[in-house]
Amino acid sequence: MINKSIISLTLLCSLFVSAAIQAEPKEIDHVTVIVNDGVILESEIQAIISEVKKSASQNNQSLPSDKALRAQAIDRLIINSVQVQMADNMGIQISDAHLDSVLQNIAQGQNMSVEQVRLEVVKSGESYERYREKLREEVALNEVRRGNVHRRVNISLQEINTLITLMDENSSKEEYQIGHILVSVPNKAAQSEVDAKKDIADKVVKLLKDGSDFKKIAIASSSGAKALEGGDWGYMGINEMPSLFSESVRGKKAGSLIGPLRSGAGFHIVKVLDVRGRQTVEVKEVLARHILIKPSIILSEEKAKSMLNKFLAEVADGSADFGKLAKKHSEDPGSALKNGELGWANPDIYAPKFKEQLADLKVGEYSKPFRSQFGWHVVQLMEERTADATEKSKQDQAYQILYKRKFAEETENWLREIRDQAYIEVIAE
Repeated sequence: MINKSIISLTLLCSLFVSAAIQAEPKEIDHVTVIVNDGVILESEIQAIISEVKKSASQNNQSLPSDKALRAQAIDRLIINSVQVQMADNMGIQISDAHLDSVLQNIAQGQNMSVEQVRLEVVKSGESYERYREKLREEVALNEVRRGNVHRRVNISLQEINTLITLMDENSSKEEYQIGHILVSVPNKAAQSEVDAKKDIADKVVKLLKDGSDFKKIAIASSSGAKALEGGDWGYMGINEMPSLFSESVRGKKAGSLIGPLRSGAGFHIVKVLDVRGRQTVEVKEVLARHILIKPSIILSEEKAKSMLNKFLAEVADGSADFGKLAKKHSEDPGSALKNGELGWANPDIYAPKFKEQLADLKVGEYSKPFRSQFGWHVVQLMEERTADATEKSKQDQAYQILYKRKFAEETENWLREIRDQAYIEVIAE
């Protein structure tokens, strides 16, 4: 009797448990979208939606409907999936050493140590390992975009010069102190007389180039209205000058000699006596040479580093020449052909780690092997100099503005193209 009661009770409990299990099925992660050879999981979609909602809540920002959010999350994951697959096909792999170098640059940019960055990530509630892996993927996707979009960006010298002119017109406060000498030509002068006046103007220019005093010559021989003032027109902006002078004078340094310039009045010789209101840019330029070794599946990080240490030892004991080693072993093809030389350059153009190493060297010294995002390097600082980079700075600034604008436009076009070309199948909404 007791045994029958126990059996009945057990059976009843089993039925209740079974009913409860059937009533509350546990959600299992599943594939939501197929993208070429990859898949997007439902958990990935929900993770993005949660992050967006959390950020919106912190910033008091309203959001569209969950359906719209979901569509945006899926679209982003599709684009990322296509790029990740492209990175795999291109053989792009971000090693731990490369990732550590990127993290170091991020930390430096925020005036923090890598450990402080880690603590901030953990404090925000995110796993540091997940943060590293997201960063690794982001670096890989940047490599894919740079490799595919960069060749689509074309910038002409005319575009750069046009932008520089616009920038100068909108912001320039430059004023030029102009010296002027006029070798006049009579109206209706015969060609022989014009030629004779041109010879006089050429001789005046030669005298000035040889060091003669400009104001003295102007007082003695100029037919210009300011001859008695030594030809000094005082300070004026580009737009205040006669159009004959403005384009020739623009951007010139104090002491520049211009002409002879022909007009109906005769031959004009112009000297820039002084410039004020100009923002000059002086930069320290370095002449360096290096050897680059890129780690690979075959060549480990440690092996690459040890190769460079071996090269340094051979250079130090005189058994090898750095330039010849660079030509034979460096994997930077542009500089390897020049015995590792990079040419005169502003150190700011180099990767942060490379720039940092150069800053610590004295002329003639070699660095120890160091890692950048490109691989392992040793670098020698050969020479230093200070250069006037005002015009180059303007060109670089204009180029960067145009490049960023066009790169952003071409990136959008490229992303649309690769999405349109991908095989996409939505399994579940």
